[in-house]
Amino acid sequence: MSFSVEVEQKQNILCVRLHGELDHHSASELRAIVDRHLEERNTKHIVLNAEGLTFMDSSGIGVILGRYKKLQPRGGRLIVCGVSAPVYRLFEMAGLFKVLSLEEQESHALQALGEAV
Repeated sequence: MSFSVEVEQKQNILCVRLHGELDHHSASELRAIVDRHLEERNTKHIVLNAEGLTFMDSSGIGVILGRYKKLQPRGGRLIVCGVSAPVYRLFEMAGLFKVLSLEEQESHALQALGEAV
């Protein structure tokens, strides 16, 4: 299966919507896209919508944690939403929910960050 990423900037929030399989092949693509937005725009927070994500391995965890660390000096947050049961278990086993917030839907994540939807 292929991988695609859709990004949308809403004020200082970067909405990242993932589709397909996030593995070692696609992790570098995601890293480059998000990092470009972090460098070029006034991005403080990231909402990572995993609703369309069908598979993720440890490379995906590394990319997500790396973006989380880049937001810390900005006082930003990374909120994950739309997580399927298998991806949720992976996040849970990796301990990601100790540092990342989880919301059921993208609209809830945006509201948590103060963005009117």
